[in-house]
Amino acid sequence: MDFFARQDHARRNTKWLIVYFALAVLSTVLILYAAAMGLYNASWSHSHHYYEGYAPTAILWDWRIFFAVTTGTLAVIFLGSAWKTSELSGGGGKVATMMGGRLVNPGTADADERKLLNVVEEMAIASGVPVPQVYVLENEEGINAFAAGHTPSDAAIGVTRGCIRILSREELQGVIGHEFSHILNGDMKLNLRLLGTIFGILCLASIGRILLQMRSGSSRDRNPLPLIGVVLLIVGSIGVLFGRLIQSAVCRQREFLADASAVQFTRNPNGLSRALQKIGRHSYGSKIESANAPDLAHFFFGNGLGEPAMNLMATHPPIEDRIRAIDPLWDGKFPPLPPQQVETVMRGAYASMRPSPLPNIFQNLGGALTGAAILDRAVPPIMRPQNVAASIGTVTPLHMEYAEKLRNDLPENLKLAARDTTGASALIYSLLLANEETLRARQLAEIARRNSISVSQKTAELFAEVLTVAKRARLPLVNLAIGTLRNLSAEEFGKFSDTLEWLVGSDGKVEMFEFVLQKIVRRHLATKFTSSRPPGTQYYSFKPLAPDCAVILSALARAGSEDSGEIAKAFASAAPFLRAPADAQFSLMTLENCRPENLEAALNRLALAAPIIKKNLIEAAARVAAADGVICESEAELLRAVADTLDCPLPPMLA
Repeated sequence: MDFFARQDHARRNTKWLIVYFALAVLSTVLILYAAAMGLYNASWSHSHHYYEGYAPTAILWDWRIFFAVTTGTLAVIFLGSAWKTSELSGGGGKVATMMGGRLVNPGTADADERKLLNVVEEMAIASGVPVPQVYVLENEEGINAFAAGHTPSDAAIGVTRGCIRILSREELQGVIGHEFSHILNGDMKLNLRLLGTIFGILCLASIGRILLQMRSGSSRDRNPLPLIGVVLLIVGSIGVLFGRLIQSAVCRQREFLADASAVQFTRNPNGLSRALQKIGRHSYGSKIESANAPDLAHFFFGNGLGEPAMNLMATHPPIEDRIRAIDPLWDGKFPPLPPQQVETVMRGAYASMRPSPLPNIFQNLGGALTGAAILDRAVPPIMRPQNVAASIGTVTPLHMEYAEKLRNDLPENLKLAARDTTGASALIYSLLLANEETLRARQLAEIARRNSISVSQKTAELFAEVLTVAKRARLPLVNLAIGTLRNLSAEEFGKFSDTLEWLVGSDGKVEMFEFVLQKIVRRHLATKFTSSRPPGTQYYSFKPLAPDCAVILSALARAGSEDSGEIAKAFASAAPFLRAPADAQFSLMTLENCRPENLEAALNRLALAAPIIKKNLIEAAARVAAADGVICESEAELLRAVADTLDCPLPPMLA
């Protein structure tokens, strides 16, 4: 399945979740109604005297009791679900915090954490998404991990301390590839909805426990609340069973898909296979000790609750089946863990961080020259336009190899800047500085006035190094920085956002890349610093979006050439791939109609389109970029940026 098919599959799973939830609620209502009628009949028979030989007839239906039970049950379930959903609106970081996770400092010197961050950064570059926030579950010795969030913008990855201590870099890469599959496939949002949904059903059991404790102090006082509490506790326990069945039904097959995707990403089934084998061998396995583990069982890489009594209750396939699915030659035995393994892994991680024996000045110069030689090398035919849409949300071993090499070849100062909030802000600013010296001096002075002199100085320092990297390395730098910018305070973000807006328009014109850079940064940080949630799909037909597509494609055509004939030719090449109806209003827009405010409005509406419309638009945009026969570096960067604003992560466009 391609990215859009996987997204549709996730949406179908969401529909099944609604069906399962409705069945669970209906069953709960019926069970509670039966219990209520039983109590009512028992109470009525005890409060009346009957003539000898006359037996009362049980009442089976009373609409008033049914209405009261239904209303009360629905109120508890939906209010509980709404509360839990609201609590999780903060994104993946909320889930990680619930599990006792600690946010890893991007500049950490801990060898295990550095190894983890390097793998996550490489995977983010390869898949074209911002670096997720990374949490370590310090007190968990099992080998486990999870990805959580509504979108890649607010995604977080949590990893147990046992996972990063025991697994080698290769094995850890397989686990992180599995979690990135959940990010790209739309599984995270489904998991959060599942958590919120099940919590509402579990609220009945919680209310039952409270009522059970409300006993009267007098033995003569027949307090009915404990009895009602017992009923709610029993029904709530049945709700727990329903919840676990829903978790299992929705999750098991997705784990096989995520395993397969991880192998596809890394082209190394042995890494993931050995990680799973270590779970099978390790004394802790993938067990999670946190009290919240049962509610979050469907998030984990491995079964965090131990083996269930019934297979129907399992949120994950058996570990043996997962291993054989990716490693058919496995002999069925779990190899023992060498006692020195942890020390070996740590020594290897420290060795990879060992500084060069060359003096710093030569080391930095060598890194800059090497980076320039690799990153500035001309790559004329980057990708065929017909392959662009198919590559969305798909990571190949070539992408992983490219990402690892690109991250290693970036100047060290840029990588360090991306891991610090001040440096990350300065890094984004440096990408927008003018080449003209007088204007650049004015920009730096304004940055100092709006932020601080240290930010301005850092921006000037980074600008010299930003010039040494190729254009195709700019978006990876942005994605590295966004992960760190999520740690800004609300006040710092306000200053950063205002400065960013001023920089974009400081030269009196807004280039396409400047616009999409600002759009990407603000969109990915909006989930952290605003209360707005990503809206769902609202447009399923192309016709109302035809003018918006025309704006985007016209701007892309004008960004690639200034010749009116070539612009018209590039725009016309896109029409067949949009698959637009004959009566759709679709024509080349004037330069005036491609201003930033028009682009902003068009992208905002297109972000609400159905996946097939986005797919056709990106395919058409690729044809515009390749109208002259190739997608050059600047066009590839621009295309990736537009795709990002449509929530379609496009990996590096390699030959």
